[in-house]
Amino acid sequence: MDKKLLDILVCPVCKSDLIFQKEAQELICRADRLAYAIRDGIPVMLEGEARRISLEELDSLPKRTPLVD
Repeated sequence: MDKKLLDILVCPVCKSDLIFQKEAQELICRADRLAYAIRDGIPVMLEGEARRISLEELDSLPKRTPLVD
């Protein structure tokens, strides 16, 4: 993922910052508990395409992380 793109992306639903999960290739919104897939290097920022994450998965995420390593 391009760092410049990650710096400007926010959740399309609530405009919150996103957490980049490199291993899963997802952008996570803690506020809405949604995971947006990254396919072929392109974030799919559509609410209808997002995966709802469980409370357990949400609790396992860091409170705030940099978008890139």
